[in-house]
Amino acid sequence: MRKVGGVTWRALGRFEKAFVFFLLFYAILAAVGRTPSLQFFAGLCTYLCGIVVLSIVSYRGMRKAIWRLRNRLIAAYLFIAVVPIVLILTLVASGAWLVIGEMATYLVTTELHHRQGTLLRVAEVLARGPVRDTDASVSRFNILARGAFPNVQVLVAGVPEFRYPPANTLTPPPDTWKTASGLVLKNEGGTERLYAWAHVVENGQNVTVMAPITPEVLGELVPGLGDVLFAPLMNPPRVSHVPSQEGALDFSLRRYYRQDVQYWRSPQEHRGLILLVDTRASAVLGKVFQTPDWAELWLTLFLVVSVIFLIVELMSLVAGVSLSRSITGAVHELHRGTQHVKEGDFGYSIPVKGNDQLAELAKSFNSMTANLGRLIVVAKEKERLESELTIAREVQQQLFPKDVPFTKTLELKGVCSPARMVSGDYYDFMAISENVLAFAIGDVAGKGISAALLMATIQSTMRTQLGTANGAPRHYSTAALVSILNRQLYANTTPEKYATFYFALYEDTSHSLTYTNAGHLSPMLFRSGEVQMLESTGTVVGAFPVALYEERTVPLEHGDLLVAYTDGIVEPENAYGEMFGEERLKDLVSRYTNADSSEIIARAMEAVNQWTGSLELQDDMTMVLARRI
Repeated sequence: MRKVGGVTWRALGRFEKAFVFFLLFYAILAAVGRTPSLQFFAGLCTYLCGIVVLSIVSYRGMRKAIWRLRNRLIAAYLFIAVVPIVLILTLVASGAWLVIGEMATYLVTTELHHRQGTLLRVAEVLARGPVRDTDASVSRFNILARGAFPNVQVLVAGVPEFRYPPANTLTPPPDTWKTASGLVLKNEGGTERLYAWAHVVENGQNVTVMAPITPEVLGELVPGLGDVLFAPLMNPPRVSHVPSQEGALDFSLRRYYRQDVQYWRSPQEHRGLILLVDTRASAVLGKVFQTPDWAELWLTLFLVVSVIFLIVELMSLVAGVSLSRSITGAVHELHRGTQHVKEGDFGYSIPVKGNDQLAELAKSFNSMTANLGRLIVVAKEKERLESELTIAREVQQQLFPKDVPFTKTLELKGVCSPARMVSGDYYDFMAISENVLAFAIGDVAGKGISAALLMATIQSTMRTQLGTANGAPRHYSTAALVSILNRQLYANTTPEKYATFYFALYEDTSHSLTYTNAGHLSPMLFRSGEVQMLESTGTVVGAFPVALYEERTVPLEHGDLLVAYTDGIVEPENAYGEMFGEERLKDLVSRYTNADSSEIIARAMEAVNQWTGSLELQDDMTMVLARRI
């Protein structure tokens, strides 16, 4: 693939390709030397494309140059501090150039207009009274020549006719002219010459006063100012009268002033001439201040102030670069630190220099990396614990009954939704004999692992007691079993560990339910549209070494529904701090008494979740339903 300057042709952009194309095209046309118009067009396109390409290259180079923060800060400092100073100095210099140039033009045009006015006043005086060729008249015109223009010519048409000087060949202007003054162009022998003139028609007198305008005359308008001429009518003088330079800041000036000049042959015809003034700043200021020393003092003062500004700016630049180095040095160390952190080296510390905010930033970074190292250790430990909790949850799920023991007249259903990974709630079903079924529900104080372990202990104790009794159903006493559970929990757990516990035995032949409620929430017995609460028959288990428990027996009729639950069902609060409560649970179950047990449990838990308005459970939610069929 062809390369242009080490760059492949495909890598070039549209403007770069256009620039190369027009450049080659222009070179070919220039070598041939024909079709100037087409060559001009190709050169113009090359120039425009070159400007665009230069801008693109400059932009890319600037972006590459300011990738480092140090270069970016220096560039920002240049834009913020140096560029405004340069612009201000440029504005001052351009303003001085403009104002002083306007002063020079003003001095020349004002003096020129003043002398033209002198001619007009003399013409008016001559038109108001008789004029005689006397010594007094000649003396008057000599004074006029010295005060206005040299080589003044005067013509007073009439009888008698008066001329000054007597031998002048001045002729009256065309009759279309009335009273006028200023500058006029007159064609003499095929050459246009410029005159200052005044023409007055008054009291029957026709007075014309004229004086030729030459570069010498213009140069003497403001003596010592420089060269003055009207272009393109006049050529520059052979010897320049521009003053010599008096200092480094004594710059030269060339100013242009456009002025319309009428033709002698007709006042309606005009021609635009350019008044060109070549001078120096010291000459103009010398005329303005009337003393050359003041002009020199002004230029010297300006030079001194400029030098002071330059020194201050250089000192500021050095200070800015030094500050930039300190800032970028700290950023560079931070960058190195982040690279080490990215590679997992949390023990790396960046050096702390000074006692400023950058030093505090370095200290904060070192502290952050140390904390990150500790947090990673904690995160790994947390990950390990979560893994163990997942295993514990799986183990706990295995503890809950998977199958409901078969009975002819009782249907059982239980669900536990833990608020955390593991639950402190407990429920269990167990067939003791062919006609006897035991079920239980409990709520361990607290949450998490400790509550789950206590829940496993309760299940193990109860299953052990029920499994070793090995006798007829009448030998089982719910109160005795709960008492044994209470003693074992108290003996093997800390004092703050306890649980509420509801234990029941159902006898299939007599359809009787014998239960002991050890401080648990009262289960609800729904019968024929009414609700009966199975109140507590003793205190919680595991809190006291000796506790008395009672057992009660209730017959279950066909269609009866027993609902046992933990406090995670009735105690969750809404946004106003109001609990869901037993009454709402009663109303909900009453509406769905004839529904399937799974549907009742699902609707109850859904209602609680809607009540709290939260995606997270406030507590473990457990329900057990026993239906007489």
